[in-house]
Amino acid sequence: MSKHKYWNQLRLIIPIIFGAGLYAFGLLYFIIPNTLMEGGVTGITVLLNYAFGISPSLSTLILNIPLFLIGLKLLGKRQMIYTGVGIASLTFFLWLFERMIKMGWIGTFQTKNDYILAALYAGVTLGTGLGIVFRFGGTTGGSDIIARILHLKFGWSMGQIMLVIDIAIIGSSLFFISKELVLYTLVTVYIASKLIDFIQDGAYSGKAFTIISDHAGEIAEIIMKELDRGVTLIPAIGAYSKHAKEIAYCVVSRQEIRRVQMIVRSVDPRAFMIINEVNDVHGEGFREDS
Repeated sequence: MSKHKYWNQLRLIIPIIFGAGLYAFGLLYFIIPNTLMEGGVTGITVLLNYAFGISPSLSTLILNIPLFLIGLKLLGKRQMIYTGVGIASLTFFLWLFERMIKMGWIGTFQTKNDYILAALYAGVTLGTGLGIVFRFGGTTGGSDIIARILHLKFGWSMGQIMLVIDIAIIGSSLFFISKELVLYTLVTVYIASKLIDFIQDGAYSGKAFTIISDHAGEIAEIIMKELDRGVTLIPAIGAYSKHAKEIAYCVVSRQEIRRVQMIVRSVDPRAFMIINEVNDVHGEGFREDS
């Protein structure tokens, strides 16, 4: 493997390891000490800890090994390599933090009066950790592998499969924890899901303008001059009028939305504007990958 390829692999693996470590920390520092829950196969490890006192690191390893081997056979080595990194990292950090907590090197956040604080911070740490893992192509195994396999075999939606698994596992926790704690868990899951989406979509987001106007060229010139943003002119024909038109397309930062609207309205008050959310924008003026 060349140095360049080795470095590219490392740039993906290191964040996955870090994200798995942060996720493990949130699980042991906020979730388990406050008898909250988590979805997926990790939720099963939490339930096994509550019901039988089984170490989360041990149950995570035992549950994920057969799933990983099945995934390796059905999904292939290429898809599973970063999942293997995620599973190994999660197992290691769970074991490490368990030892550190047991030896008193880390004190857990345990509360009897302010579960909302525990739920919020659990959501932040779990969501950030998983978001980093997912963003760099890894997973922590478990329900993600199950969802991929069922999607491959039956064409079912991965999102729906994972939602059903989460509902089943969190619902079954009612046998072990109170319904109030399950409701706090839903706060954690919601916060985590929002952070996962934000990190996966990327902080480099903005708005895409599609501007249909008889003066699209003039509008494009002003946007390029005043905002220093690239604009693409797309030839089009009006379906009703049969007249040739141009469509101006550009992507700007959130701070520039109002300025673009003002430019368009000043040139052509009758212009038709479509504004779409765009995420993870790459290129000049946004993020440029090395």
